Amino acid sequence: MGKKQHQKDKLYLTTKEWKYEWGGYKGTQNTGENSRFRRLPYSCCSLSFQPFENPLCTKEGVIFDLMNIVPFLKKYGVNPATGEKLSAKDLIRLHFHKNAEGKYHCPVTYKVFNENTHIVAVRPTGNVYSFDAVDRLNLKVGNLRDLLTDEPFTRKDVITIQDPTQLDKFNIQAFYHIKKNLKVADEDEELAKKDSKYNLKLINNEARSALEELDREYTPSPYLGQKEAKAQKADKFNAASYSTGRVAASFTSTALDPTTEHEAALIDEDVLRYERVKKKGYVRIITNLGPLNVELHCDMVPKTCENFVKHCNSGYYNGTIFHRSIRNFMIQGGDPTGTGRGGESAWGGTFNDELKPNLTHAGRGVLSMANSGPNTNKSQFFFTFRSARHLDGKHAVFGRLVGGLETLDKMEKVEVDKKDKPKEEIRIESCTVFVNPYEEADEQLAKERAEELERQKSEEAAAKRKKMESKADTGPRVFKQGIGKYINSAALKRTADEAQVDTPDEAKKKKKTTVSASYSLSDFSAW
Repeated sequence: MGKKQHQKDKLYLTTKEWKYEWGGYKGTQNTGENSRFRRLPYSCCSLSFQPFENPLCTKEGVIFDLMNIVPFLKKYGVNPATGEKLSAKDLIRLHFHKNAEGKYHCPVTYKVFNENTHIVAVRPTGNVYSFDAVDRLNLKVGNLRDLLTDEPFTRKDVITIQDPTQLDKFNIQAFYHIKKNLKVADEDEELAKKDSKYNLKLINNEARSALEELDREYTPSPYLGQKEAKAQKADKFNAASYSTGRVAASFTSTALDPTTEHEAALIDEDVLRYERVKKKGYVRIITNLGPLNVELHCDMVPKTCENFVKHCNSGYYNGTIFHRSIRNFMIQGGDPTGTGRGGESAWGGTFNDELKPNLTHAGRGVLSMANSGPNTNKSQFFFTFRSARHLDGKHAVFGRLVGGLETLDKMEKVEVDKKDKPKEEIRIESCTVFVNPYEEADEQLAKERAEELERQKSEEAAAKRKKMESKADTGPRVFKQGIGKYINSAALKRTADEAQVDTPDEAKKKKKTTVSASYSLSDFSAW
């Protein structure tokens, strides 16, 4: 290290030396206009940076390969090097010549091209020469004809492919498609990217076997890809008297998003609907032995009855059989599999029991839900042949037979096997819903909501109109044009007519009285 005063070699590392020579942050030297120069060889495509096979060039002499530039232009329509608009018809096909060793050379002087060769091309023919040959044999002597084909050209048709003194167009870091990260991927690569193992380059045998086992056994979640349901807003009908509790929960737990406004909890939509169900439902079940007319207690057990009505409307019971019959007890059906182990509710899965103390298994023709335990109701049901009070509190009664007792008698008389399955098939052919109180409840609720919405809109409009009227500045009233336009002359005239005018005698008397009262003399007796 130098020790003189004006010597740059100091006894310590300067910031410049640390940044550019001995490590440290190099700024944006690999990207941007001020990046470090990275030269592209003339024999490579300016888009793929690989040696070209079918070279094409622009009027500026930037070379591209045919297989790379055409898809790029179809997708982006710009010059990959400069970013200017470019079309396929603007490209010029080039003809490079090789010697016996397979190296590019000038077909006239036979000099091999290298990084320091001045290379040009003739636009009409696309032939590539060294600038030395074109300069000496064409430009200087005025013989503007192609040296191989003798085709005429002009001085503007000479395109510079490589000039050793001007290498800016070979700077990779200055290319437009590098700055903007513009790429054209082929179809095979796009399909490969969709594979979860695309980014796994090197994995051991254990990881490979684990991935193969995962591919064999993995089943996607049914909730995967589903859109999140839109949050329902509270209104006059479904707003509860209590809040959701999110404010307190977010205050005490950091796992929840902070919430500062209380929101009313939402009452389940079915609760609102069932509150408006005030009627009985009526359904006719057509079997191969005759019809069965059923009355449903929709006003008392709405959930159970709606499940039955939905299955009847959808044709779920059509074609099903009564798979179990016990004389003097009951007959059971509603299972699409006919085994007694199938079926599901109208909402999928099971739903809870609706047990009412006033609905009992008393009498013949009681309609009740079959289940495999508490809160396991699906689609199966049964009719009683006689009272079965031991089932009260275990099975939900939701209807009774009001017509078709002779059909029920025929069903009871059918012989059964050892497993209580009827030997003669008893099949439900169709179900018809005569009275559906749930549709009426839905219409009533929708009507009430529409009326409430209309009322809110009218109130908002009235409040807005009132606010606008209060804000409006009308100013003083104008009675006429010109001077005194704000004075009501009619009111002034009326006031003048109504005012009393004193006569001259009354005025003198009043004046005299006032003077005498004001200047009367006294004998000072009051002092």
